[in-house]
Amino acid sequence: MMARLHAALFGALAACAVPAQAQPAPDIVILPAPATAWRTVVGHWESQVELTGDSVVAPAPTAEYARASSVGASALTADGKRQAVLLDWKDLWQATLRIESREPLDLRPYLGGTLEFDIDVADLAKGGVRAKLSCGDGCERGVNLIDAARGWAGKGWQHVALPMSCFAREGADFSQVRLPFAIDATGTGRVSIANVRITRTARAGLACPDYRTESVTPAMLNESWAVDWWLPRHEQKLQEKARLIAAGTPPEVVFIGDSITQGWEKDGSEVWQRHYAPLHALALGFGGDRTENALWRLQHSEVDGIAPRVAVLMIGTNNTGHRGENPATTAAGIKRLLDEIRQRLPKTKVLLLAIFPRGEKPDDGQRGLNERVNRLIEGYADGRNVHFLNINAALLNADGTLSKDVMPDLLHPNAKGYDIWQRTMAPTLDKLLADHP
Repeated sequence: MMARLHAALFGALAACAVPAQAQPAPDIVILPAPATAWRTVVGHWESQVELTGDSVVAPAPTAEYARASSVGASALTADGKRQAVLLDWKDLWQATLRIESREPLDLRPYLGGTLEFDIDVADLAKGGVRAKLSCGDGCERGVNLIDAARGWAGKGWQHVALPMSCFAREGADFSQVRLPFAIDATGTGRVSIANVRITRTARAGLACPDYRTESVTPAMLNESWAVDWWLPRHEQKLQEKARLIAAGTPPEVVFIGDSITQGWEKDGSEVWQRHYAPLHALALGFGGDRTENALWRLQHSEVDGIAPRVAVLMIGTNNTGHRGENPATTAAGIKRLLDEIRQRLPKTKVLLLAIFPRGEKPDDGQRGLNERVNRLIEGYADGRNVHFLNINAALLNADGTLSKDVMPDLLHPNAKGYDIWQRTMAPTLDKLLADHP
């Protein structure tokens, strides 16, 4: 793989030479630079290795499903400087190329400027990329480039400019940044990166979503691992709903959510068949969905033409987990969903569930974000149309830890977890079903 990486990188650069552009002194130049100026690492969720020479390949993940996966990087060095780095990855849900600072950087003077780099996309038909940097201790934010980058495939070097404001949020601390640039990748692909810099002054470039409204703005899920199946699944759910209506058995219960809800069709299928299939229930769970994606689905007919007695809603863990989103904006997305459900299903009672716990320990950062969201959305319950239920204690051990016996990946329930979910929710759900006229 190392030979292939090296050959691919030199071939791409020969086809379109990378100019060594002069930079104003105040700008932070990350590439080109001596190899020792920055620490460059490549890897995945399980293992990362440093690129110290011409090329490196990270150890394959140990999980059975990912043992045939791979990720590596190769560098082009000229005139004593590392000019460009090629990232090559295959069949990974998360790969990364990180260029880290050996000493903390104060990026506060650059927040009105631009993150810029050149990218040569050799292959991205089955992959996606995201540009990312650190925004403080435990804080990293990125911009999804999948649409633009796929359009650049085979077209040589392209210049990317992203406003630094794309990475800024209230409370972010840019005073001691150790990750000024990274590329997160998914699926399969090959891209080269050169001329990376952070400028003090803003320059025209790509737009990024407004983080203040992203959670309430309807959108399809635009991730490399979802684009092939997400819209077809939506169409399948419309057909499933139509069949239930045609059979004279419209759903009495609808579940709306993300992969945890989609899991009723997998690990939770036995429990589903026993308890919810007799209610002709409809599972509208889509893996990876954030609030804006579920909102798009509701606005595109997933609950039109039916009047279930109860709608069970749980979503938000991808807002907090994928984006590290402010709990207030996640809660706003959930409130927008409640309003949409109320508009489309005016006679349906909504059972709003607290977002499930994630991470092994009580002090897990993403679990903490979810708990803050839960405290906000509890106030959306009015005791008439919207009812709030938090069953998280039933999923946790007495000391607050989350067991892999219930959630093997510390996020998604297994069969035991779905059984706990059903049993703990049953008294409330049964009462709402019985109260419905």
